[in-house]
Amino acid sequence: MCKPGSAMPSTGYALAAGTSRERAPLAFAARVALRVAHCALPQSCVLCGALCVNMSQQPMCRGCDAQYWNEPRLRCLRCAMPLTLGGTRPHGPGRYVCSPCATRRPPFDRTLALADYRPPLDRLALGLKFRGRLLVAKEFARGLAALAIDRLAPDAWPDLVAPVPLAHERLVERGFNQAWEIAKPLARALNVPADAALLRRTTHTVAQSRLDLDARKRNVGAAFRAMREVRGMHVALVDDVMTSGATLEAAARTLKTAGAREVTNFVALRTAKD
Repeated sequence: MCKPGSAMPSTGYALAAGTSRERAPLAFAARVALRVAHCALPQSCVLCGALCVNMSQQPMCRGCDAQYWNEPRLRCLRCAMPLTLGGTRPHGPGRYVCSPCATRRPPFDRTLALADYRPPLDRLALGLKFRGRLLVAKEFARGLAALAIDRLAPDAWPDLVAPVPLAHERLVERGFNQAWEIAKPLARALNVPADAALLRRTTHTVAQSRLDLDARKRNVGAAFRAMREVRGMHVALVDDVMTSGATLEAAARTLKTAGAREVTNFVALRTAKD
């Protein structure tokens, strides 16, 4: 149960003037109603829907957690694409890169992903993004922090955590940025600072899910601007789902231009195909 007077989740962004300001009270009211509903109603497992006791801090029941959330996968070091040994190239002991990343190295240096974006795990991302299940963001952050401890050497630890930003119009419409809701608890777990405003979207792009691979790259090619220098820093770039990688490539390229030494993607779910 939620404690009386508990604070609403912060979006980390300010709302601008004009039509967006007129719509802001509606977005805030929707977030309040969603929070009240989550406090007042019994919590159900995001995956199987079963009502569970003592789930105030967990979005999944123990059965689903054991069945779905711990899948061993050989993944590309760079883009986290699921691999078969026949389509890989060695990149150090026990590490491999896919042929596309070996042929054309992306602007980010590595990607950590918890699992494939597939049923029923896709309900986690959809529940977070479209139903405001913010406990899912904390679950993603918990898993990604554990993955970082397991996979990253001390000299590869991030200096800063930043979310992939939403366009202002989409942020006002949704009321929160799901990537920021993951980034906040992830930064606390990694014991490094987080910056919600490090990157800004300079254009309101079409939803990537509606486009093919080439169109996705054109859609976000110049969509970001760094709001300050990150010279010599290792930036952890956070998003909920990685599909083609075009958005993360554009964001990482912007960070590298701003002086970032390394960029590591932290994504909850990775699609098995572009």
